[in-house]
Amino acid sequence: MTPQDMDARIVRYGDLHPCKTAFIDAHTPGSDQKENFTIIGGGVSESPDQHVHITIPHGFNIGAAGQPPKCRNSLHDHRTAEAFFVLSGRWRFFWGRWGTAGEVVLEPGDIFNIPTGVFRGFENIGTDYGMIMAILGGDDAGGGVMWAPQVIEDAADHGLVLAETGKLYDTKKGEHLPEGVQPMPLMTEEELAKRPEPTTAEVLPNHVARYWDMVALADRSPCTVIGETGLLQDKPGFEVDFLTRASATPAKAAQDRPTVLMPVKGHWRVDWDGGSATLAPGDTMSVPEHLAHSVVPAMTGEAALYRITATQDPAGPSWSGA
Repeated sequence: MTPQDMDARIVRYGDLHPCKTAFIDAHTPGSDQKENFTIIGGGVSESPDQHVHITIPHGFNIGAAGQPPKCRNSLHDHRTAEAFFVLSGRWRFFWGRWGTAGEVVLEPGDIFNIPTGVFRGFENIGTDYGMIMAILGGDDAGGGVMWAPQVIEDAADHGLVLAETGKLYDTKKGEHLPEGVQPMPLMTEEELAKRPEPTTAEVLPNHVARYWDMVALADRSPCTVIGETGLLQDKPGFEVDFLTRASATPAKAAQDRPTVLMPVKGHWRVDWDGGSATLAPGDTMSVPEHLAHSVVPAMTGEAALYRITATQDPAGPSWSGA
């Protein structure tokens, strides 16, 4: 692989293409300033305006959400795993039918492997623009988003209608559902009653990992954060490792599946036979399968990086999900 070949597999933070019309709540007050980014894979955007940076199938999707202070993402769910780590800012995650079952506040480096079958939302409660990075299970990310009924109803009041096909129509622009296409049906009360409402005490021990705890655990070897034997035990179709300066090694190694590298602190140098590249926080790099490479901090100071690799497990609900 030449440096030019690898450049096509690196998405720089400063080159990310935002989409402000990605989802049904794009006009809803309180959610109308959020930006969505689809970095690897098609994601779950409901808008044709969404730009996909890398289309190569990985077995999972990588995306991001950027939001100014007090902006929130509405209650939704996916059929496959969804994990977030905070790149910048201070974020409140909340969940349940009305978003009142439980909540947790996360800061840079923290990660949340959200249980499937539970409506979830999040908001930036910091003082500056913040960014969270997302991992979604499966190449098709579970086939789309399931919204809490009130989100669909609120969106219609502000001109956005979601079709049963998963496509958005903006009535403020004169768009209407095509003939023969019905609106996305609301979940029934019977369906909603089957959804769990886990408390914060039930969610935090199995689904949240804190940055400084992972730094301590990665003192000799990379810490497996999400995986069958991970800190957050799960088999969502991908595995997430956490590397620090103490656990990084210059020895080159290869995986039989694509690997994604995502720095959260410090600058990291990736070396392979034929070239090298330096990554900064917010950058995303897809390393091809069977390419021997090493990843080590490029400068002194604090350094931490998430590494995501597909597994042979099928993408699906989290172990403790519905």
